[in-house]
Parts: sequence; C-alpha cells; structure tokens
Amino acid sequence: MSTEPKSIRQFIRPKTVNHSVFWQIAEDIPPRLNTVLTITSIALPFLIWWAVSSFAQIDAKFLPSPSQVIEAFGRLWNSGELQKDTIASLWRVGVGALFVALFSIPVGILMGSFASIRALLEPIFGLVRYMPAPAFIPLLILYLGIGEEPKIMLIFIGVFFFNSLMVMDTVKFVPKELIESTYILGGNKASALFQVIVPYVIPGILDACRINLAAAWQLVIVSELIAATEGLGRRISVAGRFLRTDEIFVGLIVIGVIGLSFDLFFQAMIRFSCKWASQKR
Repeated sequence: MSTEPKSIRQFIRPKTVNHSVFWQIAEDIPPRLNTVLTITSIALPFLIWWAVSSFAQIDAKFLPSPSQVIEAFGRLWNSGELQKDTIASLWRVGVGALFVALFSIPVGILMGSFASIRALLEPIFGLVRYMPAPAFIPLLILYLGIGEEPKIMLIFIGVFFFNSLMVMDTVKFVPKELIESTYILGGNKASALFQVIVPYVIPGILDACRINLAAAWQLVIVSELIAATEGLGRRISVAGRFLRTDEIFVGLIVIGVIGLSFDLFFQAMIRFSCKWASQKR
C-alpha cells in the first residue's frame, strides 16, 4: 500500500472533472481564449458604435460615426494641435504622478509597517481623501495662480492620499512569519523593512500606482477644463462649446489609448520584474 501523500489540489479539483475553462476560479485561461476575449472587449463596443451611428439615423452632432472621428483625428493631427495637447497633458500627469509616487510610497510603507505612524496619519488621511479634489481648484488658483503648478498640485492632492492608503494596506498583509524569521536569523528592523517588507510589496505598489494613474488623468482633464491654453481637457471643452462632437470623441479615445498603454506597461513591469508574484497562486 502506497503511503505517498496526495496534494491538496487532488482533493479540491479532481482531474476527472472537466469544467469549462471560462468559469474556472483562480485559474489561468488558455492563451488563445485570452486573445479572443481581449479582441472582443475592444472590437464589440466599436462595432455597436458603428452600427448605431450608421443605421439609427442619429444626428452627427450627437453621435458621429467612426469615419467622421477618424477624419477629425486626421485634421487635428495634420494641424499639430493634437500633438501639442497630448504632450501638455502627458507632461502634467507624468510630473504629478512622479511626485505622488515619491511621497506616497515611503509614507504608505511606514504606515503599514509601524502602528504608531498609522495611528498618527490614518485619521487625517481618511478625512482628506473624502474631500473631492476639484473642490480645491479655487484655492489652488488663489494660492498658485493659473500656470502649471495648480494643475500638478491638484493631481497630487487627489491621488496622494489614496495611493498612500493602498500601499499601507499592501504592507499590512505581509505575513508576520516572514518578519519574525528575519529576527530569528539575526536581522534587525532595518533588514526586516528593506529586505523583507519592501521586496514583498513591490507588486502591490506597482498595482496601486497603475490603478491611481487613472485618477490622475481624470484630475488633469478637470483642471484643463477650467484654466489651460493647451491640453486634451481644453480640446474637449472647446469642442463641446462649438458642438464639434467628433473632436470630443477624438480626445476621449486618445486619453483611453494612452491610459491603456500605461496600464499594459505596469502589468508588464509586474510580470517581468516580479515573476514570483504571478506564481503565488
């Protein structure tokens, strides 16, 4: 009689059971199915948009067709306006997100690692994060003027507190056994912090930055709607004022494509720099 222990997976999901790969919980799907679903998620909304704009007889001022939006894209691109607006918005988001990362990541790690820091900062962070960031715009214009500073500061105010708390939550779930093992092996607080906690939470930090980058884009667009001479938000505002709906769609699609590109970039960073994290399941 064999005494070889059986793996837990044999008891949880016997090999004889053939479930649909689409509905498997916490399991990867075949690459082919992943590709099909990815293409479908992008192509289906555009197909619906084309069908509605082509056959529903809706005025182009309310819903332009894809061909009209492509034509508007070409017009803005050839004039150079689209490039200038995109670069301006990218610069503001990039600088704002950089400042957020430089300050929120250390603060979040300290809050998650030390209960004393968490007790000191979490109440005020919890209070400020419920204040809508756009409500600070009049004060930012009053204190900083109408240049680039209030736009970047708006991103900082709107993203810093959320990112800090998300990093804190990631650190709080580091297994205590890992920290205790560090002390048992002769380590100190510094080695537990920099050699155990920080490497363990890198995937969570990158994921928090990836998620909160969307908030940075929303805030920069809001700031450009109010006071800006260039930027995608200003482009959308001006187009709306003159009922150039096709240009509004161009701005929205450009923002979406840029956001998706950043999202895929962060996912690639997690996949290639933290391979161990994707194998934890």
